[in-house]
Amino acid sequence: MHALQTEILEALVMGERFEAIADLLCRRAEELAPGVVCSILAITPDGRLDPVAAPGLPQHYSDAIAGLAIGPTVGSCGTAAFLGEPVEVHDVSTDPLWTPYKDLILPLGLMACWSSPIKTRDGRVAATFGFYYRTKRGPTELEHAIVNTCVHLFSIAIEHDETRRRNHALAYFDQLTGLPNRRSFDDMIFERIVADKPAFGLLVIDIDNLKIANDTMGHVVGDGLIQEVAARLAHVVPNAACRLGGDEFAVLVDGCHSHHELSPVAEAIMRAMREPFDCDDYTIIPQVTMGGVVYGVDGDNADFLRQNADFALYHAKEVKRGGYVAFEKNLRTSIALRMSKIRTVDEALNDKRVMPYYQPVVRMADGAIQGFESLARIRLDTGDIISAGQVQAALSDPSIAFRLTDQMLQQIARDMRGWMDRGLAVNHVGINLSTADFHRSDLESRLSEAFESVGVPLDRLALEVTETVLMDGNDAKVVTVLKRLRKKGVTVALDDFGTGYASLTHLIRFPVDTIKIDRSFVDRMLSDRPSRLIVELLVDLSRKLDMRVIAEGIETQAQADWLLELGCQFGQGYFFGRPTYAAATTRFIQSHKVVGESADPAPQKRRA
Repeated sequence: MHALQTEILEALVMGERFEAIADLLCRRAEELAPGVVCSILAITPDGRLDPVAAPGLPQHYSDAIAGLAIGPTVGSCGTAAFLGEPVEVHDVSTDPLWTPYKDLILPLGLMACWSSPIKTRDGRVAATFGFYYRTKRGPTELEHAIVNTCVHLFSIAIEHDETRRRNHALAYFDQLTGLPNRRSFDDMIFERIVADKPAFGLLVIDIDNLKIANDTMGHVVGDGLIQEVAARLAHVVPNAACRLGGDEFAVLVDGCHSHHELSPVAEAIMRAMREPFDCDDYTIIPQVTMGGVVYGVDGDNADFLRQNADFALYHAKEVKRGGYVAFEKNLRTSIALRMSKIRTVDEALNDKRVMPYYQPVVRMADGAIQGFESLARIRLDTGDIISAGQVQAALSDPSIAFRLTDQMLQQIARDMRGWMDRGLAVNHVGINLSTADFHRSDLESRLSEAFESVGVPLDRLALEVTETVLMDGNDAKVVTVLKRLRKKGVTVALDDFGTGYASLTHLIRFPVDTIKIDRSFVDRMLSDRPSRLIVELLVDLSRKLDMRVIAEGIETQAQADWLLELGCQFGQGYFFGRPTYAAATTRFIQSHKVVGESADPAPQKRRA
């Protein structure tokens, strides 16, 4: 018996497979008790028999009892597992526990069966240990000792195996969704690459607006969204989806040789996401964006394939959010260029080389200064000054856009404080905001900290937002923030008006004080009839809505004259003044007339 214990424990220490240890234990028990046939059955989580080892029984017997639900009359083993206590059947042919199953066991020459439950430390029955006899009898004293030892040893083996499985699950499976994790994904893609004839595609999938869901509806809903997307992926592509982390998933599509074969899988995933689901009293329709690559077409090693799939996903987020983009070789060049621009702006932010330039907004009637729009300029390490538009691709990165706004706010506040100290009247300064500025809930505090801390009242600020910001952000959040700021005197201008979507809807739904007519219409209005009609419509619309209107991009006297005749109140463009740095702007203010509050009071804000 001591030798049995030593051998089994050594096998556990050496990391032998669970099934191998069970087989070894049965064989050694049969050697200690000649004439006995031994079996070990595991109990599945749903209470069914799962043969683990029975070296002395034919395979057809194990197959016949596999999957049987345990119960009070399910042979010796099923009953022992159900009751949690040993069950002795001295005569299989007459005992009612065996009535449904005696035709399975009697032809094997086995007449009796004694089964003992194997329990874990918390009292759960995890398996059974059975002795079959060729005569009608019960266990001897020696057999009791053997079984007691074997049950104890196998309970240790079960605990060891369950610990190993838990550790494996923690290491290789995502705990929130149950899908294979990044580590598993790395192994899965490696196995496919080293196969004899690799043929597979890779889809990288990102959940859209997960952060908004977390911020506005809570992390319970955010986690529910992740779980729902994971479940739908698992349904569409069983055993092929992995969660790489956060809001990102990957799907490996076997047998795929081309994008023509990969696209239908992406389309099936898209269809699966269209149905709404309820979570924590919210109804949500999941939306995902995908990029795809094919082995042998877009790369032949794991790192290159994954990188190209990321490029495709990245591009999809830019041009086809909520859709699918297949990788193309030119994406590497365009995205590499974008990353270079991000690096340029990031370094400029780190070195404090971002500064505001100011372009005047004037009253069309007499050219008096109504205010200024602040425009970001970046000084390169070569000394050259470039506009933010020249690195626009970098500003689609939320962290870059957020940091740029912060640096601009600090410097604009400092410049406005300087003009106030000099006694120079500046009615307002326009500040451009990005989607990133609304993703967090601290825009109001950021503005207060930057301006009110240096004594610049917030009613001197005009926040300029584009239709893209209104569409990309969470509508309710944007409206709430803007309404609170307008109560503090801040005005809101809708910039680049007419170039986005559903513009008239935005005028109704969002608290807007000023319409800025996009320069593209102003540039063509004297030669292009549709552009002229749009400008006329916008000027008339703003007047009827009791809103201020500013025409951007005015470069000629003819444009200024026509807009004035049309009734446009304010203008902005090179004809009146180019953007310039703070010191030059100071001189500009000193040499020009400024619209006075008494002469031209600010228009009343519309009721939101």
